[in-house]
Amino acid sequence: MTRLLAPASTFSRRMTALSTGLVALLGVGQVAAQEYAFGWNPRSGDEWVDTWLGDVNEYATRYREPFIDEMVRYHGAPRSLVVELLDARWAPGDIYYACAISQIIGRPCRYVVAEWERDHADGWGALAERLGVRPGSAEFHRLKRGFVPTYDRWSRPIYIDRDMRDAYPGRKLMPGLDEGANGGQAGGRAAPGGRNGNGRGG
Repeated sequence: MTRLLAPASTFSRRMTALSTGLVALLGVGQVAAQEYAFGWNPRSGDEWVDTWLGDVNEYATRYREPFIDEMVRYHGAPRSLVVELLDARWAPGDIYYACAISQIIGRPCRYVVAEWERDHADGWGALAERLGVRPGSAEFHRLKRGFVPTYDRWSRPIYIDRDMRDAYPGRKLMPGLDEGANGGQAGGRAAPGGRNGNGRGG
């Protein structure tokens, strides 16, 4: 049985409100969590990661083929596997994260998929740690940074987290973070579901 989330932090509530507000404003249709094979409750252990995994769901729902192409070309996933998982109602965010983790640990995406199917009760954070990607580790930071080039290839805006500023100088911080840490700037590129350009990949 999936465990209930702990009470949200102030940061979590801000990010949830932000994402929900933008989805409503921009008319982006969300796929209900119960429509996914495992529901939708990633629990990566990082609020920023959870937010953008949810946005991956939004993107792949609208642009299935560019999502598949990204998984195949840049994350080493067999096309047949990605299509199989999507057809089986896997959440695209789960597919993305499974394949991203697989690259970090040097195992096939199918291996991580099998591990998630076998035991996902405690979420992605627990599974990643069992596979050697510990919170705060260099491997985990590589995992986080990997979102940015994916979004750039999709021509889809993305905000960064504070711990990514050295890797991506000049990028805007996610709204809801401490504005002072970004020189008082929280504007700029759109947050999940936003459109500066068409937001889709080619």
